[in-house]
Amino acid sequence: SLEPKEHSMEPLAVPEEEMPLTAASGPAGCPLFGYVGIEAVLDQMKIKTMKTGFEFNIMVVGQSGLGKSTMVNTLFKSKVSRKASQPGQEERIPKTVQLHSITHVIEEKGVKMKLTVTDTPGFGDQINNENCWDPIIKYINEQYERYLREEILITRKKKIPDTRVHGCVYFVPPTGHWLRPLDLEFMRRLSKIVNVVPVIAKADTLTLEERAEFKQRIQEDLKTHAISVYPQEDFDQDPDDRVLNDRIREKIPFAVVGADQEHQVNGKRVLGRKTKWGIIEVENPAHCEFPLLRDLLIRSHLQDLKDITHNVHYESYRVRRLNESNRP
Repeated sequence: SLEPKEHSMEPLAVPEEEMPLTAASGPAGCPLFGYVGIEAVLDQMKIKTMKTGFEFNIMVVGQSGLGKSTMVNTLFKSKVSRKASQPGQEERIPKTVQLHSITHVIEEKGVKMKLTVTDTPGFGDQINNENCWDPIIKYINEQYERYLREEILITRKKKIPDTRVHGCVYFVPPTGHWLRPLDLEFMRRLSKIVNVVPVIAKADTLTLEERAEFKQRIQEDLKTHAISVYPQEDFDQDPDDRVLNDRIREKIPFAVVGADQEHQVNGKRVLGRKTKWGIIEVENPAHCEFPLLRDLLIRSHLQDLKDITHNVHYESYRVRRLNESNRP
């Protein structure tokens, strides 16, 4: 018949086996009748990770004499960074920025970490520091390129060696004034390709009032010049992470003091710097903010540094390189 059929208001019956499954079709947390052992997956991951170990690559940038090597030794409580000069020998400042990388394997409670420390002697030491960041940018991109070449091979390695720089600690001289144009230009360029963590070096040379005022000026400079340092606000996805990172961003740049010598304080051996009026304890939050830097780099955000390096900085480099190679 060509006559239009009357449409019924009742929904069509769909067979039970063809009903679309949605998230609301079952309970959010399915109750178990007994112990299954799902939580053992965490133990399996821990054992497997402890066997393979971790890789962490850190770069320190700053003028000579700001305590970069001492700070790295203090972070990992071992002689992992090169000495600027041998005792009794005159230290020669290189004419250009030279990069030195040293790799160590550190083990603590069965957990092995392959640590690579990259130092940048000669940065900012010359009268004319024009384009002194070029060797550093070139080195970081070379590590991305090395990883990319291994990744696009037809027969890839089971575990690609990771030499990419996961974090760059930039040492700001304790002048008490504003950031220098060199500091601003470096962090502006480097923050686009690597995680930059600024710190105020040798903060014991500033009073508490000078330290607070200097830190506020640096924060204003970073905001004025739109420099995004780690942890970046754009990458905060979890609300709990945002709350934690907001507290960290309020403290950046960390006012740190480094020391690799122990002293006796109230019957305890502590890392610190001995002065005429007392001992500055490095790991005492009342004396400096070194514990905050250590927690950020090692105890709370180490894996996040690696994830952002891989998912953001390396990914942007990979997309750019593949687009360049596909152009006619």
